[in-house]
Amino acid sequence: MKLCLNIGYSGPKMELPMKRILRAEELGFDTVWTSEAYGSDAITPLAYIGALTKRIRLGTNIAQLSARTPANLAMCAQTIDAMTGRGRMVVGVGVSGPQIVEGWYGQPWGNPAARLRDYVAIMRKIWKREEPVAHAGTEISLPYHGPGSSGLAKPLKSILHGNPDIPIMLGTATPGNIRMTGEIADGWLSMHLVPSTMRTYLQWLEEGLAKR
Repeated sequence: MKLCLNIGYSGPKMELPMKRILRAEELGFDTVWTSEAYGSDAITPLAYIGALTKRIRLGTNIAQLSARTPANLAMCAQTIDAMTGRGRMVVGVGVSGPQIVEGWYGQPWGNPAARLRDYVAIMRKIWKREEPVAHAGTEISLPYHGPGSSGLAKPLKSILHGNPDIPIMLGTATPGNIRMTGEIADGWLSMHLVPSTMRTYLQWLEEGLAKR
């Protein structure tokens, strides 16, 4: 069993519990997790924490899908991973909810499950750097050739040669999205898991794993 520290997001005053984080690292905790809602973001604190720690992994629990394009989150993650010694970054992503997506980010709720699938696929392609990134998704496509486009876009490859294997974990709650987690992610960030429901959640994850 690995122990982790979830520090969440900041309240009205921006504060990080660095003494607690440093103590957790000293005690051998595996990961420190940050969160975001509609105030402080989940990415910036990890850069600060990473500069003051040596070993503990740095994770988002969760980075909201609508807050960033998949390319932007991939860039943020590989930058922090490179600056902190490679191999410490863990990207946890989730769809959030309609109130935040539409009320805070001003985006349509739409089909978040399909968007999440495209999002993960694009991030992996960016990190792998096997070829310029092209993705024809149902919700997100790169390059963009839709309404308002210039018609000049072409596939691009990340300039930074980062870690190609940054883990992606999904924060999901519905049966369908939990199955998708088993299918496309490296781990699951549970939201409402209690021991009495473990068997049900494991079944959904295993059904997703069977599709790999």
